[in-house]
Amino acid sequence: MAGFKAFLLKTNALALAVAVVIGLAMGNVVNSLVNDVIMPPIGLALGSLDFSQFKIVLKASADPAKEVAIRYGVFINVVISFVIVALVVYFVTSLLLRAAAEAPAPPTKTCQYCKEAVPADATKCRACTSAI
Repeated sequence: MAGFKAFLLKTNALALAVAVVIGLAMGNVVNSLVNDVIMPPIGLALGSLDFSQFKIVLKASADPAKEVAIRYGVFINVVISFVIVALVVYFVTSLLLRAAAEAPAPPTKTCQYCKEAVPADATKCRACTSAI
């Protein structure tokens, strides 16, 4: 367990896991935004169209569950959702990266043995484990 904890803290795996969970939750919000807020006015502007109902029927059937169709309207909604998610991720990432770049670097000192940079208040070098 200690090795797994070290892996999570040493790499960005924990940040990636948190990002995936937040991304999934944000995906639901964006899907609702597209289906419930954005598409109805667009459909109304285009003459009361509902994009999710657009389809090419390949095999008609009285039972909608047995109908074979290419539902390109649903695909249009998914593409719009993807574009919105991509834009939100881009803007959030650019804000976070800008904030990280503006943060001052903590003071460091150089290990006299291996010449690695270590925090100024460190008592042991993390690279060669020698006392500083």
